[in-house]
Amino acid sequence: MSSDPGSACWAVVPAAGMGRRFGSELAKQYLRVNGRCVLGWTLEALLAVASIERIVVALASGDQMWRQLGFADHPRIVTCIGGATRAESVLNGLRRLAEQGARPRQSVLVHDAARPCVTPAEIERLIAEVGNHPDGGLLAMPVRDTLKRADSEGRVAATVDRAGLWQALTPQLFPLGRLLGALEQAAAQGLEVTDEAQALERIGARPRLVEGALQNIKLTQGSDQGLIERILVHALGGTPV
Repeated sequence: MSSDPGSACWAVVPAAGMGRRFGSELAKQYLRVNGRCVLGWTLEALLAVASIERIVVALASGDQMWRQLGFADHPRIVTCIGGATRAESVLNGLRRLAEQGARPRQSVLVHDAARPCVTPAEIERLIAEVGNHPDGGLLAMPVRDTLKRADSEGRVAATVDRAGLWQALTPQLFPLGRLLGALEQAAAQGLEVTDEAQALERIGARPRLVEGALQNIKLTQGSDQGLIERILVHALGGTPV
């Protein structure tokens, strides 16, 4: 697959989280950063990639914020109801794509709603480098800092060798049918997977690691909000709207 408009792929954005870990009454994907909701920045980046034919956004049941974003009637965006976990939301999104006509061998990008600083160029590079490989691939960053393993008292138990270690990012890109099967298998076995690559690893795949950008951070803690705003202003040229 290449990144030209004639080589279509699809995208799923799990956005059903309720912000409990973030510590906010408002789900973090709806927090305003630099004048726009986090989810709005994320969708703008995906929509700027011409080869993404359709995006499914998995929303929480009863979501009252979605229609206020201005994307509800976008011709390239559809929605579905998400699940209690990220994996369930992605599964529901994949099934919705299949209903929309996506074929099992077509590639699907899965991207965190709370990663608004991803650039279209990064997404296009992932698509180009992974191509049609059945094992897929993901954006990731080599671990740069010294790693420590903690004990139960919050003290250093060991220093971990970081050689060969990478931090997984998103988007992650896989054939729809293979990713769907891997997630369904994990769900049937009652196993929790924290990202799509892990589900593929469990069935023997070896996804390709494509080096991403340091700025592609996830909104996880309150302190991330200011950093993300600065990235959007200075690195991406974002301005309040």
